[in-house]
Amino acid sequence: MTLKRMTRGARLSLARLPLFGGGRNLPAAPVHSMRDLWPGDPVAGAQLTRGSLTWAGYTHPIGPGLWDSPQFEPAFREGLLGFRWLRDLRAVGTDAARLKARALVDDWLHHPSQDPVALECGVIGARVAAWLGHYDFFAASASDSFRQRLMARLLVEGRTIAAIMPPERHGWQSLTALKGLLAVAVAMPEYTGFLTRYRRYIDAEVESQILPDGWHIERSPEVQLRALRELAEMRAMMQAARHALPHSVALALDRMSPVLRAMRHGDGGLALFNGSHERTNALIEMVLSQATRTRVVAHTMPDGGFVRMQAARSLLLVDAGIPAPPGYDHNAHAGTLSFEFSCARQRLIVNCGGGVLPAWKDALRQTAAHSVVVVEDMSSSEFAPDGTVARRPPHVGVEHVVAEGAHWLDLSHDGYHASAGATYYRRLYLGADGEVLRGEETVEGEREVAFVLRLHLHPSVTAVDARDGSILLGAGEQHWRFRAAGGTVGIEESVYCGGQNPRASLQLVVRVDPAARKAREEAEAEAEADNTAPPAQDDDMDMPDASRPGMVRQVVRWALQREKILLLA
Repeated sequence: MTLKRMTRGARLSLARLPLFGGGRNLPAAPVHSMRDLWPGDPVAGAQLTRGSLTWAGYTHPIGPGLWDSPQFEPAFREGLLGFRWLRDLRAVGTDAARLKARALVDDWLHHPSQDPVALECGVIGARVAAWLGHYDFFAASASDSFRQRLMARLLVEGRTIAAIMPPERHGWQSLTALKGLLAVAVAMPEYTGFLTRYRRYIDAEVESQILPDGWHIERSPEVQLRALRELAEMRAMMQAARHALPHSVALALDRMSPVLRAMRHGDGGLALFNGSHERTNALIEMVLSQATRTRVVAHTMPDGGFVRMQAARSLLLVDAGIPAPPGYDHNAHAGTLSFEFSCARQRLIVNCGGGVLPAWKDALRQTAAHSVVVVEDMSSSEFAPDGTVARRPPHVGVEHVVAEGAHWLDLSHDGYHASAGATYYRRLYLGADGEVLRGEETVEGEREVAFVLRLHLHPSVTAVDARDGSILLGAGEQHWRFRAAGGTVGIEESVYCGGQNPRASLQLVVRVDPAARKAREEAEAEAEADNTAPPAQDDDMDMPDASRPGMVRQVVRWALQREKILLLA
């Protein structure tokens, strides 16, 4: 054990000791009142009043003495011990919900969890912020003894966060830890060490996580929302205590908000990159309104590695970056060069989203769950058993040109070079009227490879084979036609995880299979030798294009065009 770990352990042990004198010098209530800023779910709260909690896709009964149940999955345990569900009870607003919240907090005060998850700094930060953010709901009208126990525990939890700082694992959860430390500092300003400790670490933590263009380093719209929410809460706490907001937090709020706005489709929800869910328009608007007064939308995001192209009412969002770096890559997906496309409030081409349960989460991280080319059934990035990225594309090329309202985007990555000896090139064109989207997918290598272009459709989109080589898409009042050359075009089943539960959907696929083409050629040659050759057919769609000497280029070209449907009286 290193000296640093020994010192950290000693600090943590001292922080968890009972308060000398029983905490007689503690304030009777928080000096500065603060309120949780975000709406709860009254349906989930009503379920909780009946003794059952649903979190991270799991449902379990909870109550006194159940904090450390061995049946709880890690994700559920983290949610339970963070007490964020207090906002759901508050949303119910009844006396029964108030008493339920008080009973659960009181049971914790008497029998706190001994699970290691309960001592993670982000979980502690969420817990103390929830207690203080809902203090007026469940504690203000409680007995003096309850409020004294709560204030004493808040002091211990604050000392624990201070002892753990700086966190061993970084990410948006460390912002939650610092938010909790700040909450205790605001509630108990006479303990000046909490605010000193917060100011000591907040600048470095924000600067390490927020890139110059405003993207969070994890490159996930979901994480962007969560991190922005934590920083917005910090600002509200500082305002309540009339403290100056750290410059790093103010700057991050101003930079992150335009990025979050940029990653929203016309329906107001988030694009599904790197484990994101749609979220609700109302929640996103609330976070943005708490974060900044401006309504700026980011148009260039070079550090985060995303490209936003808007033409008329159509929006194209493209992941043009390398997956998140080590230390921040537990949620990274193998979706390099994937895109999402929407028109007005209608999502058309999407990624499959982020799974809640572990099996779904692992499956949806693969390249096949994204609207992009998949080479030989492999992913462009590979994942280690611990969930981190074991292999990622070393290089990603991006060139974006805009002229007279139209967009041209040239992309490339070498994520398949090690596994298949191939480089992937993608060219996208979005017309100025937003009603034409064209693509060219190229795989170049020393040999022919099998690959599939997958374009996943939103569950609200229907797809029908038009029997003329095209596919008709229906999306509400919109109608689009898809055509492709260079492979075998088809419609297959897919899945969409934009919310908590998977939904059935469809995907457009264009398959390039050199082995199947070779078998056809051999059969045709044999038939010709027997003078029984069938009539010539246009089966050379997936023939490789001319390329550099010694290299083979295989190309698929496709187009998606909006159809003008006239209704005749």
